[in-house]
Amino acid sequence: ELGWPESISYLDRPPSPLEFYREWVSPNKPCIIRNAISHWPALKKWTSAYLREVIGPKVVSVAVTPNGYADAVFQDRFVMPEERQMPFMDFLDIVEKKVTSPNVFYVQKQCSNLTEEFPELVCDVQPDIPWMSEALGKKPDAVNFWLGESAAVTSLHKDHYENLYCVVSGEKYFLLHPPSDRPFIPYELYQPATYQVSEDGSFEIVDEKTSDKVPWIPLDPLNPNLELYPEYAQAKPLQCTVKAGEMLYLPSLWFHHVQQSHGCIAVNYWYDMEYDLKYSYYQLLDCLTKAVKTL
Repeated sequence: ELGWPESISYLDRPPSPLEFYREWVSPNKPCIIRNAISHWPALKKWTSAYLREVIGPKVVSVAVTPNGYADAVFQDRFVMPEERQMPFMDFLDIVEKKVTSPNVFYVQKQCSNLTEEFPELVCDVQPDIPWMSEALGKKPDAVNFWLGESAAVTSLHKDHYENLYCVVSGEKYFLLHPPSDRPFIPYELYQPATYQVSEDGSFEIVDEKTSDKVPWIPLDPLNPNLELYPEYAQAKPLQCTVKAGEMLYLPSLWFHHVQQSHGCIAVNYWYDMEYDLKYSYYQLLDCLTKAVKTL
């Protein structure tokens, strides 16, 4: 089946491992699962007051940008955020607008930051999703904690992970493209760079001169420049809102662009994908797309 649904399916309960693998993982189809995390203490406990009490003065990694776009194309560079070390309660002051800042702050460091930087919170969620771990025969490679401002936007990209994205409070807004849309999604090579704060508090973009160029998607799917990228008109994006208490299954190699409500809190589980026939098909599609563009 090469056709994709026009909307994201909803499940009213977590599936059995076999059902999930057969109906969703194997065909590489996304879905939103209700009542999969309703037993998590985090859904009731993770208020601002609780997070201040439990984490408070602890110094954590926060991504800071002048425009809300971390790991995105800007001024013909692939620009990564400033990784600022700051007390968590100072970060909360900014999110709650007790302190004003012209910049945009987002706890978004991956590399399993929930278990590495916020182990105090793991007992309020789960170290893995048991039915997913059984379906895939493995534990997650990473469990990540996300909290930030509504101005923080995740640019369009894909990951080599089976992703279970759980919203604890607020809402996440996903725009998705199936891997089969690859011919219509532009990639270009960019010099990697990082935002750095200068002495006057403004940001400057500093090239990572020893790093190789990074392939990234320059297109904004919410406001696509079809004069520059006319092929994108043939793509078929799906949009969905993941609300508090819901879980999105985002299959590997699906392109996604993410926004959020202000102060949204989420936890996601990354399970490494199988490098099987699906991956080979995607690699073939990617190579053919590049070859056609050189003709």
